[in-house]
Amino acid sequence: MKPKLTVVGAAGRMGQRIIALASESGQFDIVGAVEAAGHPEIGKDAGLLVGAGALGVAIADAWPAATDVVIDFSLPEGADETLEQCRAKGAGLVMGTTGLSVEQQGAIEAAARQIPVIYGTNMSVGMNVLFALVGKAASMLGPDYDIEIVEQHHRFKKDAPSGSALTLAEKICEATDRDFPACLTHGRDGKDALRQGGEIGMHALRAGDITGVHSVLYSTLGETVTLNHTAHSRDTFVRGAVLAAQWLAGKAPGRYTMPEVLGIE
Repeated sequence: MKPKLTVVGAAGRMGQRIIALASESGQFDIVGAVEAAGHPEIGKDAGLLVGAGALGVAIADAWPAATDVVIDFSLPEGADETLEQCRAKGAGLVMGTTGLSVEQQGAIEAAARQIPVIYGTNMSVGMNVLFALVGKAASMLGPDYDIEIVEQHHRFKKDAPSGSALTLAEKICEATDRDFPACLTHGRDGKDALRQGGEIGMHALRAGDITGVHSVLYSTLGETVTLNHTAHSRDTFVRGAVLAAQWLAGKAPGRYTMPEVLGIE
């Protein structure tokens, strides 16, 4: 029997692609397409909205009675409701919402004692490989290499820096005993902005329709090493999330990771 899937933020840019690719995969019974109350797409067939053919599931502000797994790439304002619904229904949760508060992060940890959860700031295969590499590179290159992280996204992205950029910094800090996030310098300004030893520069660019570019620069006198990931479309993230939902359905309660899903730990 196929796992029953609910998509939260179903009419958003990510939500629509999740419905389309989840339907295309043939691995799910899509039973819910949840949106905020008052959204203009409420009442429309989710499949027709995304060009996947009629699914018989309407965009709605109410949750289905039962679901096995949930994918949520919506806004932080809806995260608490998603966690509450997943706990009540015993549903696994794949959450890619960025910009969560410290309290919401704690709520995810608490929920993982009752349901299986994957929370990831980026679910693409390539980006998770980059997460695994950046700390190793920093350790191998040593403290004489300055580290700067530059992330680029479309003009509509609200949070800055991106969750993925922060994860990159966190992985570097774990590998080099830096204090995260205290060692981060967000941009530079002023007449006395000389780079300090041990800091990690963090820079967020917002322009046009850039899907996502993350670069980590390691530079010393005489050379620079750059690790870079460029997402060509949102489908890069969506495919990872759909794969995670397939993997997570039916798992025991716990906090799982994308490296576990991808087998790259």
